[in-house]
Parts: sequence; C-alpha cells; structure tokens
Amino acid sequence: MPAQNDEDEQKSTSVTTVPLLEPRDGVPKVVTTARGVADAAAMLAQGHGPLAVDAERASGYRYSGRAYLVQLRRDGAGTVLLDPIPTRDDLAPLTEVINDLEWVLHSADQDLPGLAELGLRPAKLYDTELAGRLAGFPRVGLAAIVAETLGLELRKGHGAADWSTRPLPDSWLNYAALDVEPLVELRDAMARELERQNKTEWAAQEFEHIRLAGPPAPKPDRWRRTSKIHAIKDRRRLAIVRELWTTRDEIAARRDIAPGRILPDSAIIAAAEANPTSVEQLQELPVFGGPRQRRSSRAWFNAIERARALPEDRLPPLTPPLTGPPPAGRWSRHHPEEAARLALARGELTALSEEVAVPVENLISPELVRRLCWDWDVSDGADVEEYIDGRFAEGGARPWQRALTVPRLAKALTAEN
Repeated sequence: MPAQNDEDEQKSTSVTTVPLLEPRDGVPKVVTTARGVADAAAMLAQGHGPLAVDAERASGYRYSGRAYLVQLRRDGAGTVLLDPIPTRDDLAPLTEVINDLEWVLHSADQDLPGLAELGLRPAKLYDTELAGRLAGFPRVGLAAIVAETLGLELRKGHGAADWSTRPLPDSWLNYAALDVEPLVELRDAMARELERQNKTEWAAQEFEHIRLAGPPAPKPDRWRRTSKIHAIKDRRRLAIVRELWTTRDEIAARRDIAPGRILPDSAIIAAAEANPTSVEQLQELPVFGGPRQRRSSRAWFNAIERARALPEDRLPPLTPPLTGPPPAGRWSRHHPEEAARLALARGELTALSEEVAVPVENLISPELVRRLCWDWDVSDGADVEEYIDGRFAEGGARPWQRALTVPRLAKALTAEN
C-alpha cells in the first residue's frame, strides 16, 4: 500500500492513540513455495469472516504495477505474507479459498489490478478508504482513519519503498503485517458509522463498482505528460520529445524499471531543445554525458533522428487534439452560456455535498458534470430530469448518485434556462 501522507496525518490527528508496534501474533515467515501456498490456503480456510488484503508494489522503482508482496489476514487464522514472484504459478489452492470471500482493502482501486494479474479477485469488496469518504471523514489515509475510529497508531515509513528488494528487511515485513492487522475491525467500525448515517446502500454500490471496474484505460498521448513539455514551442522538437519518451518507455517496460530511472524528463526536454546533430553533441548535454547514458547514446540519438526524418504532416500538433469539451477555465470567454451552466451545477453540488457530508467528487464524477453542461441539448417541454439521468447513467453513475444529484441539478439548470 502506498504512503498517503501518513506523517502529516499523524501530526494532525488529535485523537489519543495506542501505538501498534508489532502484530499480535508476530511477523509470519514469507511464503515463497508451492507447499507454503497450500499450507497458507488451508490455514485461511479455517478462519471466519472477511479477509483483510493489502499489496505492496514498487512504484517509482519498477515499470509494472505488479504486487511484490501480498498480505492476507482472517480472524481465526492469522496473517499470511506471500511473495507472489516465485509462487505466481502455484496460487490455485489460494484462489480456491479466498476468491469466494469478502475482501477488505484500503484504497482498493490501487491494489486490485495487480492482484487480478495473479488470479486473485474478490467475490465481494469492502473499501475502508472509500467508506471514510462517504462517511465524511476529513482524513481517510489508513493511519488517520485507524486512529480516529480505533484509537490505534499505525507508524508508517515503508510505503514508498522498493518492494521488489530481496530479501525484504524485517522492519518492512513488520510494517506490511501491521497494515492488515486492523482492517477487519476498521471495516466493522466504518459499517456501523455508515449505517448510522443511512449510507450503507451508497457504499455497497460504490464497492461493487470498484470491484467490477477493472484497470483504468490507458490515457492517450501519455508522452505529453513529460515534465516541462510546455517549454517546447516547435513541432519538430515536440516530435523529438515523443520519440525519446517512446524509446524510454520501451526500454523501461522491457527491463521493468521506472521510466524516470532510465532517463529523467529533464534530459528529454534538454535534448529536444538542443536538437543535437551527432552523438558527440548529444553526449555534451547534461545526463547524456554520464557513463550509464553514454552506453545508450546510439539508442537516444536514433530516436532524435527518427523525429528529424518525419514529414511535416506526421509531426505532432503543439496542443493535443480535444476529445471532449475544452478545459472549463476557457469557457467564460468564448462559451458564456456553458460557463454559467457549469457554475450553477457546481454551486448546487457543493451545497449538496455539505448537506450529506460526502465530497463533491464522490457525489458524481466532475467529468460527467462538465460534459453535461457542455453538451446540454434539452428541447422545450422535454423532461430535464430524464435527460440528466440518462446522461449520468450512460457515464456510469451509480443509482444512489443519480437519485441525489439529478433532481437538484435539474431544478438548478431549469431555473438557469
């Protein structure tokens, strides 16, 4: 589980807490063999109730989002620490036991894709982070919400570590085991709070949506997210950025190393601005002259040469083509009606958010609201609520979200018209 500003959360949490320093049953040995997987599955099968689940990745160190450690805990069974790298092909006994259970995760959308790659998929899901949002908690990182609800202090520190490291240090394993230690108890506390607020069904719909969502679709033109790319004002040099980024991405994927550790964004921008015409000129640039990069000079220079050889009609545009409405900040000048409509919608949703103590972004997707206000096409006499509900349903809004937001937005936007 990635770090979530836990140190800041701990400083800002005023609840008196009891430090949770080590698992109550001790830190189990890491499962690394097929026999160990079978034994772990048998142990978990003897437990009862939901299964606490967490996964540690190596974001910032590795290209892939794979899990490098999986933590499992069930009442009556204890905790399992699983190394999925050597056991990847031996997980069938485990899936037979745990895939039929309710899983409890914190920020489930971060861990589910990597777990699904291993064949691990829950039949039912409870996300304690999302439960905290729906319940109106101001801080929903694991450390803060455990402190607030259970009075326990989780001391963090290894969430952003390189979990592909082997062997894993004992202190990291202690941290990993503690992350699942309070999850089921936290789930029960959050369930009581949501029941008190009459939000149990809202949460159930959100959890099922996350469970079935799958991994996010790749974003188009990811190379345009290169840091400082806005400094490039020439299409040819922009093509150099694209070719260098693509080459770096291919190398990073092949070697399973985070792209920034292959070549920093700053070096890509510097090369595009300099537009070197020889390997020697490229090696004179910062980073490219270092011993590690000099070995790859030909690959980087070939990327630059490919960009230089592109015909004009294949050069990338300076600004990405719009696939939807323009950024809302531009509406007021050229699209005042749409801007006014969006302002009304946002104001209504802000008021609703305060009334029900749910963040605006959890009430309804801001992108759905933006597209609604931009594409607004309601003829006289049409049922405005039906129109909005249809647009939101097409966009994947859940029934509870539509029931709350559609009447309010219909009233506000009808008044505007």
